[in-house]
Amino acid sequence: MNLVLQGPGAAQALLTDVAALARPARSAAISEHALRFEDVDASPDVRDRVAAAAYAAGVDATFIAAGRTLADFRLVVMDMDSTLITIECIDEIADMQGLKAQVSEITEAAMRGELDFAASLTRRVALLEGLDASALVRVYAERLRISMGGEAMLTAVQAAGLKTLLVSGGFTFFTERLQQRLGLDYAHANVLEIENGRLTGRVVGGIVDAEEKRRTVERVCAELGIPASQAIVMGDGANDLRMMGIAGLSVAFRAKPVVRAQADVALNFSGLDGILKVLA
Repeated sequence: MNLVLQGPGAAQALLTDVAALARPARSAAISEHALRFEDVDASPDVRDRVAAAAYAAGVDATFIAAGRTLADFRLVVMDMDSTLITIECIDEIADMQGLKAQVSEITEAAMRGELDFAASLTRRVALLEGLDASALVRVYAERLRISMGGEAMLTAVQAAGLKTLLVSGGFTFFTERLQQRLGLDYAHANVLEIENGRLTGRVVGGIVDAEEKRRTVERVCAELGIPASQAIVMGDGANDLRMMGIAGLSVAFRAKPVVRAQADVALNFSGLDGILKVLA
């Protein structure tokens, strides 16, 4: 096993100190702020101690089988809200109604896995009834930002020939625009119902919940003629766990504890392009 340690601005001496817990045989520089330590002790106790030390030091630690590279994969799958982008779109839309605090509380509970996602989305969308649809334009233009390292990650994986899928419990208004802007191959999300220029407080058709996210990954893999083991899946909330669970490599980005605990890679401090260093 190898251990990859990285962090924004992390000194190599700090990374080496953390890695010492795993007694590596040798090390190799990936970048100025990332090192790969080879032939490490990857026992459960050591993993736990390295994870705790790394988190305390503000760096990301990933144990990964030696020899795994980006070339092992054919598809990158991303959740949208709080993963590819920095915001929860529904919370920002709700802010236009003066209801951000109320909606954000429901969103957070759903992302922690404390509420059924479909039911919680129905509750949140209902609160948006009557809002002028121009609020969606404002959220996209004024508040939506790509997460740190997101564009660099996409540029690299697309150059390497991997396909890209954006699958979201959010809304097609945003996924469609991001798909065009970033050159993504596939996108799937919920459709907000709009009548006479205003939100009705309803979603059209079925809700993209955890199970639908998993099915979407399986459908795209089948279309590409690849097993799910050749997919990298990135997410942050409990509704991402099912699609992450079938992936060849699951990545928790700025994720809730329940997601970090089950992911192969946890990027708590690095950008989304941290996955490139893990697979360097």
